[in-house]
Amino acid sequence: MVVGLVQGVGFRYFVVQRALTLGLDGYVRNDSTGDVEVVAQGTHSALEQLLALLRQGPSAAQVHDVQTTWRQPTEHVSGFHIRW
Repeated sequence: MVVGLVQGVGFRYFVVQRALTLGLDGYVRNDSTGDVEVVAQGTHSALEQLLALLRQGPSAAQVHDVQTTWRQPTEHVSGFHIRW
């Protein structure tokens, strides 16, 4: 979960673009609390790179925290997209 001023600033599009570049599968979506949820699958190295990018975010965002949970995939996701 990405916490901060992360909705209405292009954060989801930023995540999709970076995740696809890293070869990750998964999705990103806005949470009703104002945060952004990111679910990503791929190599540990690529996931670590995505985490670093999430902490930075796009220029209009203000990321306060990135809460991370590592676990085995519970569903197969192909590509990386925005869920509504």
